[in-house]
Amino acid sequence: MNTDWQWVQLGEISEVISKGTTPTTHGVAFLDSGIPFLRAEDVVGGAVDVTSVKYYVSDKTHDTLLARSKLQPGDFLITIAGSLGRVGYVPLNAPPLNCNQAVAFVRLKPNAIDLDFLLYVFQYEGITKSLLDVQKVGTIGNLNLEQIRDFKIPLPPLTEQKRIASLLARADRLRQLRRTAHDLGDALLQSVFLEMFGDPVTNSKKLNVEKLEGFTSLVSSGSTPLGGSNVYTASGIRFIRSQNVLMNKFDFSDIAFISEEIYNSMKRTFVKRNDVLLNITGASIGRVACYQDEIFANVNQHVCIIRCKPEKLNPIYLSYFLSMPSFQEKFITNQSGATRQALNFEQIKDFNISVPPLSLQEEFAGVVGRVESLRGRMGESARQVEGLFESLLAQSFDGGR
Repeated sequence: MNTDWQWVQLGEISEVISKGTTPTTHGVAFLDSGIPFLRAEDVVGGAVDVTSVKYYVSDKTHDTLLARSKLQPGDFLITIAGSLGRVGYVPLNAPPLNCNQAVAFVRLKPNAIDLDFLLYVFQYEGITKSLLDVQKVGTIGNLNLEQIRDFKIPLPPLTEQKRIASLLARADRLRQLRRTAHDLGDALLQSVFLEMFGDPVTNSKKLNVEKLEGFTSLVSSGSTPLGGSNVYTASGIRFIRSQNVLMNKFDFSDIAFISEEIYNSMKRTFVKRNDVLLNITGASIGRVACYQDEIFANVNQHVCIIRCKPEKLNPIYLSYFLSMPSFQEKFITNQSGATRQALNFEQIKDFNISVPPLSLQEEFAGVVGRVESLRGRMGESARQVEGLFESLLAQSFDGGR
């Protein structure tokens, strides 16, 4: 163990450890403006972005009913109900603030610990595991203030804290840049689509508009095999469910599998490369992606297979057409403004789609392919950066043991 390091309880280096209060418990409603009121979802790491807060209270409520939960610049925040252990701090230039009972605030003694160092302490699972492995009430986890006071953290000299925080901040910025660059790919491809084809609802490019049915050889969905999830296997044929279909991409991290025997009994709804898969029920209705793998797969009843006639319609073009925000709003939302619960095959076949020349569709698909190839390489780089960050966390804090 490094002899310059100590392990101290958070209560030893704090002047106040308390939690907020919700004004509605006093019969006071929230306002559209006034004193910002923080909730657990506002605590996302680093200095709290006060401009993104959605709830407010009056000056009077802040000064009287919520006086005990007034926050001060530099207060360290910990979520203690629901999503446990998210941390942040009140910016040094923050206006008056309050928080609710799901947020604990720790008012640290002057010069006791560097705020950024403490943020990174809470990001290292090797330290926080003992705090966050708490007894749950039902499905909701809760931390109490005594557990926070007793929580032990490493405390090297202040200069060493700042050095560690600076090193981790550089690695953190690098991984955030990788994530941002990956997300920019989605915005880029939407922008390219609009530039080439215009808005799919207003048809600003004056393209030919046809019913989707005339450009497909199959519009159908799968089914859940007899026995449901009990017949899923650890390996075998992919069984794609709505949670696997994201917007213009797939997430197979929790993919289910079925046996070859069950797959053969459901051959009517097997998935081919270049099939467009569209979620047609539930909260994920409208999510759509083009299946690009050669791997055999099938789908359940919540996912529709749209098989394009390749001589007429490029499936990648169709997937992006259906994913555009204006089209999503048009076919997911009824005229009354209520969200649809389901789409049926006739509605899908009846979609009006803009049909540019096939050469332009394929040109766009080529752009998508190049961007996805770049994102694949960036994804590997991002995984390496994530690994570097986790390694630096371990090296930084295990040195104090």
